[in-house]
Amino acid sequence: MVWNRKSFVGFFALTALLCALVSCRISYKFNGSSIDYTVVKTITIEEFPNRAPLVYASLSSDFTEKLKDEFSSKTALLAVEHDGDLQITGEIRGYNVVSSGVNSSGEAVDSRLQMSVYVRFVNKKNSSESFERTFSTYQTFSNEYTIDDVQGELNGLLIEDIVSQIFNATVANW
Repeated sequence: MVWNRKSFVGFFALTALLCALVSCRISYKFNGSSIDYTVVKTITIEEFPNRAPLVYASLSSDFTEKLKDEFSSKTALLAVEHDGDLQITGEIRGYNVVSSGVNSSGEAVDSRLQMSVYVRFVNKKNSSESFERTFSTYQTFSNEYTIDDVQGELNGLLIEDIVSQIFNATVANW
């Protein structure tokens, strides 16, 4: 093979690219968390009681279980009953239905199921990341349906949204 200037430049570029790829380390986390597992190993998530004026019987347990499931499926943290490196406590403070849309004759056409959850997050390994905050969301539904018709489905959506917000705020650093 005859080495001309074009071949030499191409060989040099390919060699440089291969060296760069071998020497670079790219790290992606596909679970969405940014936890240093050498420092943080455990998490405690306590029951979130429903303190809202409107009570839905299974809301507290449904919410707490979904929150625990989110952390167990997306992190390698060990769930402990007390004194975890990360601690999540709080309560459901808001759960209500309000009118959200009015037609030309002044009648409500849509309603909104709203939920808010107060969260206390303690990071015992890095106290600067600890916070107290309220997370909230809502789902709109047509007044063709009663709250009893849609409550089960909408609760699942509300819980999923707030759990995602909490996960992102606590361990995903978003």
